[in-house]
Amino acid sequence: MIAFVLHSHLPWLAHHGAWPVGEEWLYQSWAASYLRMAEMLDRLADEGRTDQLTLGVTPVLAAQLDDPYCLEAMHHYLGNWQLRAHEAALSGRAAAAELGAREHRNAAHALDLFETRWRHGGTPVLRRLADAGTVELLGGPLAHPFQPLLHPRLRELALREGLAYGAARLGSPARTGIWAPECAYKPGMEEEYEAAGVTHFMVDGPTLGGDTALARPVGESSVLAFGRDLPVSYRVWSPKSGYPGHASYRDFYAHDHATGLKPSRVTGKNVAEADKAPYDPARADAAIDKHVADFVDTVVRRLRSESARIGRDALVVAAFDTELFGHWWYEGPIWLERVLRALPEAGVDVGTLRSAAEAGYVGEAREIPASSWGSGKDWHVWDGPQVREFVELNEEVTTTVLRVLDKRAGRVRDVVSDQVLQEALMCLQSDWPFMVSKDTAADYARDRAYKHAHALREIAEAAERGDEARAVALARTWRLADDPFPGLDARRLPPARLDPVGGL
Repeated sequence: MIAFVLHSHLPWLAHHGAWPVGEEWLYQSWAASYLRMAEMLDRLADEGRTDQLTLGVTPVLAAQLDDPYCLEAMHHYLGNWQLRAHEAALSGRAAAAELGAREHRNAAHALDLFETRWRHGGTPVLRRLADAGTVELLGGPLAHPFQPLLHPRLRELALREGLAYGAARLGSPARTGIWAPECAYKPGMEEEYEAAGVTHFMVDGPTLGGDTALARPVGESSVLAFGRDLPVSYRVWSPKSGYPGHASYRDFYAHDHATGLKPSRVTGKNVAEADKAPYDPARADAAIDKHVADFVDTVVRRLRSESARIGRDALVVAAFDTELFGHWWYEGPIWLERVLRALPEAGVDVGTLRSAAEAGYVGEAREIPASSWGSGKDWHVWDGPQVREFVELNEEVTTTVLRVLDKRAGRVRDVVSDQVLQEALMCLQSDWPFMVSKDTAADYARDRAYKHAHALREIAEAAERGDEARAVALARTWRLADDPFPGLDARRLPPARLDPVGGL
């Protein structure tokens, strides 16, 4: 059996800049990935196909897909896309006219999808796919923290609140699987998972020593760890040899600077943007078929070799970021649909993590080490020397939020406590140190983390010196910009314990 697992996540971007990093990041991913992937899965659902893939959607992304401001802005983005395509079509340049006509059709189709299927937000779309049995939805902790480095009280709150959010918005069952942010794990977290109702979670292949052919109960718990099969996953998602870098596929980076449209194919790894060949849909389509055949052959060979190694039927888990399909790799949704159709024809069962567990693809229990799917498979992307500023900032933010909320414990629900907690969780997102470590929009990441820390400090200082009126005013002001989780109630923070496990 093969199980595809997709992780859908973006940090909260509404009201935090537009381009090149900010809201545009959300709308590009929505238009290129989320709309197209949902449409593809709807087709499979209409055919009665079930257990096609496991889809993780983080609460912070789900909140944006349902947010009224984001929905309106996304509609404007799609209309602007169509206008830019119209401008290109009327440019008088033959290549631009062909590009403009093609993009105008794509934008018109995206607008139709958005206005008909997404008009009430993203979670109804996802819930429909889950109710049809086409996908298994995975939950996750609120705001996407790097859990092993999070204080145990905040870790427990983020997990339980995230699962509750999924249950309310997506109808997720009380016992469910999660995609742990960054596939990050530390020994003992399985006990927290079991207490919260988590039945299974994802780790990277090296966490299981590369032995990913079966899920493994972790320690003495009943919680299963599924490991990403790297030989199969890297066939697609490798910066050196993955399919998206093929010469025939649309180039993600090359732009027509007059309209912002993408006119070129990859052409070659060392070809300058000005020298890239025009995108040819027919050429790309032929490459898709070639890579579908290659992938199916890779999976068949991997299953045979792993089954022979373990002496029983094996499982392959191919795991990726959802945004790879469509946003980064334009042809990705087409490739994935063809693969999902081709694998059963080749005799390969397609399933979800849940259906794999139910079918018995489970081995003996195992202790697993601290790990992540980041560089080096350890934690240094999030706690290494290059992000020491975030380690120190996170310590300060954690100390402040726990001190303030403990002092205010026992009150009726109030906006000051809730916003202090919300700003802390948004500051402690795993995205910010990742973006600095990888030098991808590092300035934006620093600005976001320090801005949330500043909001927290402002509200906390007023509250702690007894100026409740100013604390309330500040909390309400900051909430105008950042309120992804209006149901977040600071009174649900677990109480301090005498012997906390773990820590910063």
